[in-house]
Amino acid sequence: MRNIFLFIRRYFNFLFFVVLQIVALSFLFRYNKFHEAAFMGIANETTGMVGARFNSVEYYFNLKKTNDSLVKENADLRNSLAVNFENPDTTQRVVADTIPYDTLGHYRKYMWRPAKVVSNTSTLQNNYLTIERGLNQGVRKDMGVISPTGIVGTVVDVSANYAVVMSLLHRQSRVSARMKKTGETGTIQWDGESPFFLTLINVPKSAPVAIGDSVITSQYSYLFPQGIMVGTVAAIVEDKTSNFYTMKVKPATNFSSVEYVTVAENLMKDEQKKLEEASRKNQ
Repeated sequence: MRNIFLFIRRYFNFLFFVVLQIVALSFLFRYNKFHEAAFMGIANETTGMVGARFNSVEYYFNLKKTNDSLVKENADLRNSLAVNFENPDTTQRVVADTIPYDTLGHYRKYMWRPAKVVSNTSTLQNNYLTIERGLNQGVRKDMGVISPTGIVGTVVDVSANYAVVMSLLHRQSRVSARMKKTGETGTIQWDGESPFFLTLINVPKSAPVAIGDSVITSQYSYLFPQGIMVGTVAAIVEDKTSNFYTMKVKPATNFSSVEYVTVAENLMKDEQKKLEEASRKNQ
């Protein structure tokens, strides 16, 4: 308290001057319309600038919440896409199909779940991601994983609340793909070299391909719905001894910065795999 009195005593003249200035300005702005309008304009401008700065700070701290909300909304929208449903069989059935239907009678084939990436490598020869979704959230092995821009990889291991994803940047990764423009199919793999390019093989040379063509998932993959973006053709390797193209493909997903993904569950995958395995055993 003593220090406060000493401070006031020391700066009494200055403080008294400030008080008089405030009183004088208040009379000036209150009883003079021109000065009042000018003051209000400056005050509003200053208040607006301060409010804008505050909103920017508040927006920054709310980005995570907004991101999570957008990821969930994106997953909900993916679940409602027509590509997740198949047309019903019009023939008679003895047993009712238990797979959920949409309002048009199409049965659901794919279910999507959003997930956050908590660990990721992209510079090794065999790269993996870890996502914050596991058995408790319905994630299983052999589910496809995509980013907002394209496919990412395949779930290869699962715990209660986490899953490990084999990235496309893995030397054992294989994904069935096709040229969007012409429809010819091939296989996407990685040679373990540059993380900026995948390799597309087994596309016949009869196909009119060109640099810049889009590569998408094919109808032969049970991991992904057909039509999901894989990347674009960046280079065509000439090999006169082969009847098939080898193409360098720039991936649609930026593997060094992927933060959020969506896990695709093919609800009919097990039925398809069992039938194909049984057929191979009988050959």
